[in-house]
Amino acid sequence: MNSRNEESPRVRALPNPPPLPVAFTTSRLEINIFVTRKSAVRKYCCTPTATKNTWDCLFDEGYRADVSINTDNGGILYAHTSILGMNSPVFKSMLSLKQSRARGRCGHQRSISISGVPPEAVQVFIRFLYSSRYEEEKMKEHGLSLLVLSHAYAVPHLKRECELQLEQRLTTENVVDIFQLALLCDASRLSLLCHRFMLKHLKPVSAAEGWNAMKQSHPVLEKQILRSVIDEDIREKERVRKNNERKIYMQLYEAMEALVHICKDGCRTIGPHDKVLKEDQEPCQYAACKGLELLIRHFVGCKLRVPGGCIHCKRMWQVLELHSRLCANSDVCRVPLCRNFKQKRRKQNKKDEMKWRILVRKIVRSKSISGAPFFSFEST
Repeated sequence: MNSRNEESPRVRALPNPPPLPVAFTTSRLEINIFVTRKSAVRKYCCTPTATKNTWDCLFDEGYRADVSINTDNGGILYAHTSILGMNSPVFKSMLSLKQSRARGRCGHQRSISISGVPPEAVQVFIRFLYSSRYEEEKMKEHGLSLLVLSHAYAVPHLKRECELQLEQRLTTENVVDIFQLALLCDASRLSLLCHRFMLKHLKPVSAAEGWNAMKQSHPVLEKQILRSVIDEDIREKERVRKNNERKIYMQLYEAMEALVHICKDGCRTIGPHDKVLKEDQEPCQYAACKGLELLIRHFVGCKLRVPGGCIHCKRMWQVLELHSRLCANSDVCRVPLCRNFKQKRRKQNKKDEMKWRILVRKIVRSKSISGAPFFSFEST
């Protein structure tokens, strides 16, 4: 105990260590950043080109390769089971099964057969598993084969790249083939883009060889495409009809606003009797004012003003009644006959009342409002 008490002052009296070299400090700092922010480093780091070249060389030279890949026309590629298994769960399962069967056999090398696609496409596919790179020309030439391989062997990052490349190269000649393959490979975005492309260019697409081949091999698919064309045409007509209908309701709403503007504030050469119109009045912001002004002047001077007599007067009666159904407070409203029409509504039959309610509801919804300074849906 005494010896420890004697040594403690010496320990406390030790001088501070000298600062570390700059290079060593920087490396320690980098290590700390890597440890504390490992996910961020992994997210933003990029593989150097030299490393990718090393992986390409490993595939090209086949250094200590332990699996052979047989392709069509007798071609053989040499690869490494660890690389294939880490990049593809399908390869991993196949190689594990072959390894269990090959136990006890000396000098036995595992082999895999990939057929049905060009041997060069298989080479591009296996090379991508090593370095995640491909040549642009090879992708253009074997894009469809690479999409099939990436789907069959569950390599999602290559599959996405194939889809992006094929999306940019859709033509009237290849869109049918790409569409069928996208359906088989469960490439939903690619199949949707192909379908839209065919709908937009149906005439040249239906004259291509791919369409004729699909007609013979998959007649049901052709019928579905043609049916979708009819459905799309129906939807387009319905869309145009609703847009035109909405424009009409918007015009009616603007006409109601212009009517209130004329009867309350006055507009250019027409207004309430107790309001003096200024000659230098600013231009009116309501487009419907001019048409309403002509309609009102005709309504005042027409001798067949009774409902059903004159077509223009009939329209004016409808405008006034529509306003009364939109008006929130008829007691202070300056529009003529507003209160009279509200009282008249009590005597209308249910059928006419329902028609007016539907019209008012559609007008208000077309403006996407629940009420306005002079109009309110609640008054209906």
